[in-house]
Amino acid sequence: MPSRDATTHWEGGLQDGKGSVTLDSSNAGQFNVSFPTRAESPNGQTSPEELIAAAHSSCLAMNLSGVLGSENLTAKSIDVSAEVTLSPAKGGGFEISGIAITLRGKVDGVDDAKFKELAKTAEETCPVSKALAGTTITLDAALES
Repeated sequence: MPSRDATTHWEGGLQDGKGSVTLDSSNAGQFNVSFPTRAESPNGQTSPEELIAAAHSSCLAMNLSGVLGSENLTAKSIDVSAEVTLSPAKGGGFEISGIAITLRGKVDGVDDAKFKELAKTAEETCPVSKALAGTTITLDAALES
């Protein structure tokens, strides 16, 4: 399996500095970052937490599709939202204190209880979830009709 990479260029101090993140592997874009927009209003800039949320939500959607496939099920749709929270850390600095995942799916041939079970399996086996195992991750999964 290939690796993926991104590069950040930063200039200045924490509060007055700024940088840009480039998605090198895909060449999909370059995004501005700064600490004030990370800790306050984004003002059109991304943050490490938003990028983690994007990685987590997309990985989990793909992984759930695979878990459903192993049960001979195919989703009509899967929608995953990941909310990553940055908080002050004990002893100073900051930490990612939690990730709240909201997952909704439309899948024929499965009831809500089985869907929740499969969604939990997908979350537990998701490569990004595993990478973020030191963080509290909550999952709210529901089947939609």
